[in-house]
Amino acid sequence: MKKKHLLWCLSLLMIVFIAACGEKSKEDVLESLGTKVDEMSGYKAQAKMTLKTGEEVQNYEIDVWHKKDDFYRVKLNNPNSEKGNQIILRNSEGVFVLTPALNKSFKFQSEWPNNTSQPYLYASLINDVLKDTEGKYKETEKHYVFTTKTNYQSNKNLPYQDVTFDKKTLKPVMVTVYDKDYNALVEINFSSFEFDPEFAKDDFDTQKNLTSSIAEVPAMAGMEDEDLTVLYPTELPEGTSLMEKEEVQTENGTRVILTFGGDKSFTLVEEKYNTFPTSLTEPVAVQGDPVNLGFTVSAMTDKTVEWHQNNMRFYLASEELTKEEMIQVASSVNGKEMK
Repeated sequence: MKKKHLLWCLSLLMIVFIAACGEKSKEDVLESLGTKVDEMSGYKAQAKMTLKTGEEVQNYEIDVWHKKDDFYRVKLNNPNSEKGNQIILRNSEGVFVLTPALNKSFKFQSEWPNNTSQPYLYASLINDVLKDTEGKYKETEKHYVFTTKTNYQSNKNLPYQDVTFDKKTLKPVMVTVYDKDYNALVEINFSSFEFDPEFAKDDFDTQKNLTSSIAEVPAMAGMEDEDLTVLYPTELPEGTSLMEKEEVQTENGTRVILTFGGDKSFTLVEEKYNTFPTSLTEPVAVQGDPVNLGFTVSAMTDKTVEWHQNNMRFYLASEELTKEEMIQVASSVNGKEMK
């Protein structure tokens, strides 16, 4: 009887020991994640991003390529827009935002992606997790989940995030970004993730990415007959209102100039292209950063924001708006026409 009792006790202790060994501390997981980033040669990932930051929910298909150390290609596809595809590219020449539908590119003097949080980039997520020493951590049956602060330089309205990693592989599974009231505004679900893939020599070449993506853009059949629909920002600084609207015809189409005055004045220019350029043009140099407005990636400086949506170009300029205010105004030009 005593022998059976002793065996039972030893078995119980063994079970407890194995269970204890199976759980990793937060520090152990952080060390493993840091080691993974240091040792990998790169990755390929696919994900779906859902944005709830505007009046309408926006969905993107994201295709990410990363080659160590500083080569990135992020392809953003809006399935609801025939001409909504964009590519953020970083190579030895710099940082670019390519808009194939307009055969146009911006070249940035920027530290992207190292200067701000990027919810679809692996190293950025792990950097946020490592930097937030007070972040929360939990382990589930299949996942490690971290709740951390974010580092969005141009958008302070998204201060928190949950980052979920697969326990066996340390691959990212899901990212949820919250506002200050913990409302989920950005959700990213990874459908595939491959460490250490093979890349062709020219996979990150600027011209190759622009020309190959142009071939995927549908023709503009019938669009030359469409009228310009003027879009207005639905979010304005207090004490600011529309003062003047001017419409002019240009070589490529129609341009509308909206002048807003009051406490925080600014100008919003909208252009509809009846024809798009057919020859490759030199990138437009920008002393600033690429900024995601939710429905498109923009080129932003201290005083301006420029972006393209479908077959339209938007340009916002102000001496009085802060960067956050410019992003708020630009992000609210979301397809709703003022009545």
